[in-house]
Amino acid sequence: MLKALYHKDFKKDFTILSENMKKRFAERFLIFLKNPTEPILRDHSLVGDLSGKRAFSVSGDIRVIYRVLHKGTILLLRIGTHNQVY
Repeated sequence: MLKALYHKDFKKDFTILSENMKKRFAERFLIFLKNPTEPILRDHSLVGDLSGKRAFSVSGDIRVIYRVLHKGTILLLRIGTHNQVY
């Protein structure tokens, strides 16, 4: 299973999410930790200014931006709507 670290921007973003979205994140994050390639997550690498980072979907418009630090460890960078995090 993956180990996750949390960037201060992710923590700040997370505090403003609704309780429903926090619960949705927890559900999707458990799936991500067990199997990051699960199709429901729509995990993908990013390009341009966000090159070297990846994203997965929590819901229709909520995304999590993260970076793989090394095998087995990720850093969660941002969470929010598509417009907020890209």
